Amino acid sequence: MLAGIGLRAPHLAEIDRDRPAAGLLEIHAENYLSPSPAFAMMERVRADYRFSIHAVGLSLGAVDGLDAAHLARVATLVKRLQPDLVSDHLSWSTNGGRYFNDLLPLPYTDEALDVVVRNVGQLQEALGRQVSVENPSCYLGFVQSTMSEPEFLSKLVRRSGCGLLLDANNIHVTAHNLSIDPARWLDGLPAASITEYHLAGHAVNDVEGGTVLIDDHGSRVGDPVWRLFAQCVERFGPRPTVIEWDTDIPALAVLLDEARRASAMLLPGGSRDARAA
Repeated sequence: MLAGIGLRAPHLAEIDRDRPAAGLLEIHAENYLSPSPAFAMMERVRADYRFSIHAVGLSLGAVDGLDAAHLARVATLVKRLQPDLVSDHLSWSTNGGRYFNDLLPLPYTDEALDVVVRNVGQLQEALGRQVSVENPSCYLGFVQSTMSEPEFLSKLVRRSGCGLLLDANNIHVTAHNLSIDPARWLDGLPAASITEYHLAGHAVNDVEGGTVLIDDHGSRVGDPVWRLFAQCVERFGPRPTVIEWDTDIPALAVLLDEARRASAMLLPGGSRDARAA
C-alpha cells in the first residue's frame, strides 16, 4: 500500500497487535510530547512503518514568534523518532502567550510572509531538516490580502526552502467557500516542493440558502476531493499520502479502505482511471 493513515488513539493498540499494511503512519506531535504508555506503544509501531510527524500547535503565522519551550519539545520528539516527514500549517494559534484551540487564518501580505518565513526558518534550524507547510481550509478572505494563497505559498517556498503539504480537501473547501476554481488554484505551485498529500472528509452546512463546507475530518473523502486529488497526482506526480480522520472516528478497516483507494490512484495511470470512472 502506498498511502497511509493518521494514527489515532482508538486504533493504536490494534495496529500494535496486527501491523496492518499501510504506506505510512502520521501522528500529531502534540499528542506525544510527554512519556506515556501510548508513547511506548507508538514507538514500537514506529519501528515497522514509515512515519510522519504533523504538528498542530507551532503557530507558524504568529507575530510573536515560535514558543521556545514548545519548539524544544517538538524538536526532541522529531530527533527521537526520525520521521520521514515533518509538517505544520499555514496558520496561527498563539498571541501574547495565549493558545487558541484552532488553526486561525492570516492575510496574504508581504508583512505576513516575512513573519512566516522567519518562523519556518527558526523551526527548520531547530530540527536540522526541511519541514512542510500545509495549505489551510479557508472560510473567508481578507480584504488586506495582496496576493493569492498559491502565490503566498510559492514565495514562502522560495524564501524559506520549506516543502508543501498539499491538502486536497482543504483546497476543495477553500475553493467552494471563496468561489475559486480549484484547478486554477493549482496553477503556479512549485511541483518539486510538494512533499506530501492529505485527504479527508468535510461537512456541508446550510447557511442562509447557501452552503459552507467545514473541514471537520469526520467522514469518508468526498467524490469532488477524490477528483481533485486525481488532478494533483496527474500534475505533480505521486507523493506520500495520508487519510486524516479526527471526529466520529470509525473502525480501522474504514481508514485502511480509504488508504487503499488513494494508493490505487498513486499508481501509474491510477489517477486517470479514477477521473474516467
